[in-house]
Amino acid sequence: MRLQPLPPGASVALDDDDARLTRPEDSSKEELREELEKLTDRMDALQRALYAEGARALLVVLQGRDASGKDGTLRKVFGPLDPLGVTATSFKAPTELELRHDFLWRVHLASPPRGTIGVFNRSHYEDVLVVRVRKLAPEPVWRPRYDQINRFERILIDNGTVILKFLLHISREEQRQRLAERLEDPEKYWKFNAGDLQERELWDDYTGAYREMLTRTSTAEAPWYVVPADDKPARDVLVARTVTESLEAMNPRYPGPPAELERLRRAVAE
Repeated sequence: MRLQPLPPGASVALDDDDARLTRPEDSSKEELREELEKLTDRMDALQRALYAEGARALLVVLQGRDASGKDGTLRKVFGPLDPLGVTATSFKAPTELELRHDFLWRVHLASPPRGTIGVFNRSHYEDVLVVRVRKLAPEPVWRPRYDQINRFERILIDNGTVILKFLLHISREEQRQRLAERLEDPEKYWKFNAGDLQERELWDDYTGAYREMLTRTSTAEAPWYVVPADDKPARDVLVARTVTESLEAMNPRYPGPPAELERLRRAVAE
């Protein structure tokens, strides 16, 4: 099971069938758990080399509807990594100060420094999704943001950041079930927000906004990956495999020995 990057300009239906994944017959939950453990072990080794190298960064964007699994993906895929080299940023409604700046200001501040992996739980793409659907800004304001986002991501790439963007795509029925679970499990009460039901009523509007977002902002350098997210264990493996393969392609290296290595060894031994 592997995700394929969405080609620039491509269109995706984002219907319920796209949210479901037919697993191979030999992929049980336990086998997927073991596969995820192997992948996160490899990710951890690569991330430690990336941190030591200190020359490049990896930005991972997790975007999706309410209850699509952004928190779970962050916990399962990136939770096992050394926290010294991983940052996670959850973008909520902008503060008064943030609203006084351009919409990318707070995003640039949160971009991962060299040597680290940064994970965005929601992201700058909210400004062409909820802002559009909820009519928080007029179209002449939000429509130019597609090109602005592409230019912004190009700046990050040109300065050593690799970008991976994942849309966690769930079906309408799966979302209903997950929202209902939050009302039945005391440990999940805190996750339920009545506003999610209002957003659910705008399902088709959000589908249109997501589709245009993918078409306009999946680039060769910063592609989108559409993740079938109804199946949580498969979702995690798909994301982890893509991140691991990207880190392997980056091929981070530990720095070489310090100058005058033998003299330093003798000094330590004295």
